[in-house]
Amino acid sequence: MKIIDFHVRVYPPEIIRNAEAIARREPYFGALIHSRVHKWGTLDSLLEYMEREGVERAVAGGFAFQDLALCKLCNDYIIEGVKRHPDKLSGLCIVPPLARGAAEEILRCADAGLVGVGELFPEGQNLDLSDREQTWRLAGVLHEAGLFVLWHTAEPVGHIYTGKGNVGPREAASFCAHHPEVKTVFAHLGGGLWLYELMPEMKLCLANVRYDLAALPWLYEKKMLDTIQAAGLAHKFLMGTAFPILTASRYEPLFAGSGLEGSAKENILYLNALDLLSIS
Repeated sequence: MKIIDFHVRVYPPEIIRNAEAIARREPYFGALIHSRVHKWGTLDSLLEYMEREGVERAVAGGFAFQDLALCKLCNDYIIEGVKRHPDKLSGLCIVPPLARGAAEEILRCADAGLVGVGELFPEGQNLDLSDREQTWRLAGVLHEAGLFVLWHTAEPVGHIYTGKGNVGPREAASFCAHHPEVKTVFAHLGGGLWLYELMPEMKLCLANVRYDLAALPWLYEKKMLDTIQAAGLAHKFLMGTAFPILTASRYEPLFAGSGLEGSAKENILYLNALDLLSIS
């Protein structure tokens, strides 16, 4: 069955070479690269992974720094990768949302063919996702450019891990209430936000929202996939691995052991992403 991996991060060689120096002025980056699960991913290693595990397309972005110049370096790397492999890669732009010049950088990346913005780190980039005053400029340029945004979110309960952060369903829902027109993807199952789609008023508020499955094998049992299907929300979930930390093969036992019907499985692994990316 075809797979689109919607949650991939790669790093330019310059970032990898200078990681320790960058970490001293980018504390969130420093925390993540020094965690025990961290791995470096590059465009070359991404393409090797895709070939090895039969991933047809990957949606790739860089690291969301506080420094716009570092973000631009990552964006240029992604743009070049998409130009070289348009049949395999779709690219995401990253910016610090509150930085001067962020809107211009998003429009530059859109003109270069990138399809969205993310994965952005509200906590790591000092952004209050629930504050309309801090998000309206970003929402406006996303809507203007026709791009979606991918936000890092996490479950507000359970074990603590590096990079989990404090942005969960409440903050994510506030962003959508303020900007319901923005196409939005919440990473890591939206920290559980999807459950509230069973509330009529929240279903309306979250009409333009999707959720990815990044880090699912570390967070939930395989029954989670059955629960998503039972809730009638398989059409809103996107396969995402958090490559290079995890790969598609780690998800195979979860899908194989679930009760997902064929159509729901195909939707999650491939068709939902295809629809969002508007690839014919």
